[in-house]
Amino acid sequence: MDMHTVVVGTSGTTAQDVIAVARGNARVELSATAVAALAAAREVIDALAAKPEPVYGVSTGFGALASRHISPELRAQLQRNIVRSHAAGMGPRVEREVVRALMFLRLKTVASGHTGVRPEIAQTMADVLNAGITPVVHEYGSLGCSGDLAPLSHCALTLMGEGEAEGPDGTVRPAGELLAAHGITPVELREKEGLALLNGTDGMLGMLVMALADLQNLYTSADITAALSLEALLGTDKVLAPELHAIRPHPGQGASADNMLRVLAGSGLTGHHQDDAPRVQDAYSVRCAPQVNGAGRDTLAYAAIVADRELAAAVDNPVVLPDGRVESNGNFHGAPVAYVLDFLAIVAADLGSITERRTDRLLDKNRSHGLPPFLADDAGVDSGLMIAQYTQAALVSEMKRLAVPASADSIPSSAMQEDHVSMGWSAARKLRTAVDNLARIVAVELYAATRAVELRAAQGLSPAPASLAAVEALRAAGVEGPGPDRFLSPDLAAADAFVRAGGLVAAVEPVTGKLV
Repeated sequence: MDMHTVVVGTSGTTAQDVIAVARGNARVELSATAVAALAAAREVIDALAAKPEPVYGVSTGFGALASRHISPELRAQLQRNIVRSHAAGMGPRVEREVVRALMFLRLKTVASGHTGVRPEIAQTMADVLNAGITPVVHEYGSLGCSGDLAPLSHCALTLMGEGEAEGPDGTVRPAGELLAAHGITPVELREKEGLALLNGTDGMLGMLVMALADLQNLYTSADITAALSLEALLGTDKVLAPELHAIRPHPGQGASADNMLRVLAGSGLTGHHQDDAPRVQDAYSVRCAPQVNGAGRDTLAYAAIVADRELAAAVDNPVVLPDGRVESNGNFHGAPVAYVLDFLAIVAADLGSITERRTDRLLDKNRSHGLPPFLADDAGVDSGLMIAQYTQAALVSEMKRLAVPASADSIPSSAMQEDHVSMGWSAARKLRTAVDNLARIVAVELYAATRAVELRAAQGLSPAPASLAAVEALRAAGVEGPGPDRFLSPDLAAADAFVRAGGLVAAVEPVTGKLV
């Protein structure tokens, strides 16, 4: 296996594999063990299908219609119909990377040998991913229970050669045309297979995995920007001492404090105020950055544990057990994933909030300890970063709205058969927006803090080498800095792209960057 190929076996997958397929277009292959497990489980389903006794998902209807026994001649039609009727999503298209993650994770469960799907169905799923064909999936249609039903149905529809999909060139065409163009034969579903393609928490899990990767970068970047702001405000780094954090031993707090301390090594600014303008303590947004950032890091660590458990799981209903039994279950319920998705939206909102407070402090001449109003070149003639902070504040306000938990809600469906749902898909969708906003919020603080550090250097002070490295890296990324004859949008956009790409983490060494 080379670095561009992900082999799908029977025992789950890793977060790195999900990201490689979703974002890196890695090739997908089925292991020989997975093919054998698929075939063995299918023999169990075929044997049950031949018996006169009804078996849920094999020879019955679904959900509230599970009491009807379906005759053999109608079962292929039943499986086609469940896909067609469940492909009822509405609203904007979901991002390509989310759909690829969803498809890959469904393939992971199918390959486990617990679903009863034939090997050729799994191979077609891999072929569609490898061809760069992306089903058109819509924003609305999942309640996060009984699987991400509508999103997965639109993917299954593509396997059948129906509906619409996006080709590798970005053009949306009928799925049948795209399959034909890549030599892929549409599948003809048999007993259990339509249901197995729809009954998983794959969409919300894929979004969780990608959010964790993005937030790990953003939390380390926020440690760095907090250190830059502390330095520019002539704050003290004594509050970052390891012995202080050892007596409140939250791992994330210690990691964030260590990151900030490393950035500030060699600074001639920290504590400077104690000589020229004595103050007893720095403001909470400066002094408590490790506590807030660190609590978020610890929440990420818990969410990563949940994600790893889900990545090792086979989520379907019913499932084929190793002893040959086919049993109904409730493992499709999205509560474990939905909760951590909401937890992450809460901590992201709080990180955005404390970040904005430091930016505001840098711009206020009454609290910035000698910096010009709004970090302007000529305050009054130009407004400096005044409105950049407005933009940041607007994003923070939206983050607080996005922090309202989706998983605290439930709405019954399927004639009260599915009477308690997780709303995990909704939690995942709003978390993606929150992560997107958080990157912009951190980018504004970075822009303001590096500007302030440069102004301190112009005052004859000596910033830390890591701070100067951050300034230089930002300039190299195309951020020129504010000026009276320039408008800020391009610079803020470039700073945002720099943060998202991990440029700040790479530029400032040594920083742990670890998800503790």
